[in-house]
Amino acid sequence: MRISTPGLILLQLAIAAPCLAGATDAAGSKAQPARVRAATIAGGAAIIDGHTLWFPREAVMVRLAGIDSCELAQWSFDPTAYGSRSVLKPVPCGALAKAWLKRAVGRRQVVCTISTSAAGAAALTGLCAAAGQDLALLMLRSGWARVTASDWRPGYLAAQSRARAARYGMWATYVLDADEWRGKAVDKTLARLPVADLNLLAERESEVSPPFDDARRLPARTDR
Repeated sequence: MRISTPGLILLQLAIAAPCLAGATDAAGSKAQPARVRAATIAGGAAIIDGHTLWFPREAVMVRLAGIDSCELAQWSFDPTAYGSRSVLKPVPCGALAKAWLKRAVGRRQVVCTISTSAAGAAALTGLCAAAGQDLALLMLRSGWARVTASDWRPGYLAAQSRARAARYGMWATYVLDADEWRGKAVDKTLARLPVADLNLLAERESEVSPPFDDARRLPARTDR
């Protein structure tokens, strides 16, 4: 595994950044967070979830820039009728997103170009590729990730639109926006039961799921 020399210096700043984030200047005002630009990390990476990689040698997490996916403990729901069942079928969208990213990476070396990252963040953010393939773009094509409004690249929206139209991945389900899920879910462990997310989905504030003609039990709120 290797990190370029300029990148190593910048990466060290990023690791030290949580301390800087809480520092104060001589006047007692809070110091501005340190930022990291253009470091490159390359090597074997473990998959944390559908949008996060872990580089064990450097003990660094990198979040894929431009996309978001279900959190590992999150559930979505299949609206298709299965026999006489009257309830929506739970789908482990977080686990499936992780599995797809793991499949995309395999045993290949991952190269991440770190973009600007605020100090104190749990992970750096970067454009990551395996065998020359943009991992975020692969996740969008699979339907297990969505474009974030704040950071997207050419081709990302088109890939999402195609996956959504084809009902790939999470687009075949009712799914709560991951940001909203993070803010509202109390239990974020892998023991979380699907009914907890069904309740959150019924009280959702934003619409992510595509419309479905074949759903039997629509959540309470609908703005389709």
